[in-house]
Amino acid sequence: MAAQITGGIAGVMAANAMFDVPVIEISQTARSGGHLWLAEGIATLGLLLVIFGIVRSRRSSVVAFAVGGYIAAAYYFTSSTSFANPAVTIARMLTDTFAGIEPGSVPGFLAAQLAGTAIAAGLIHLLYPTIGEVADHVVLPHEPARRAAAP
Repeated sequence: MAAQITGGIAGVMAANAMFDVPVIEISQTARSGGHLWLAEGIATLGLLLVIFGIVRSRRSSVVAFAVGGYIAAAYYFTSSTSFANPAVTIARMLTDTFAGIEPGSVPGFLAAQLAGTAIAAGLIHLLYPTIGEVADHVVLPHEPARRAAAP
């Protein structure tokens, strides 16, 4: 979580600098209301289903492309513009551009993302009852460490 939040903040700072606006400025863009929280919950739910569905298919190498495609699409099909990640929500507080979110709107987004995550967890276990067999590939595809043979 710390790495995602730190990376998000660094990304916002870099983007602000590229567009010649203050590197850090607190957003004034209000994003509150049930319709936005519903959209944010759905965006988060869908993102997690995409990730776990691909991992279940044992094609972890395409997760990054699928996530990028999903987020790009969700930007248009959700009224919240699909933050879908608490680290993104926190980082976007630090830009007063069209992409920003005022600090007072953040708790509603975080709550919606947590609700979407909880619903996704239930659906993932329902849809993919054997997900535990491949769940360790969600974070980083890897092979189990091999122990050296005893002499």
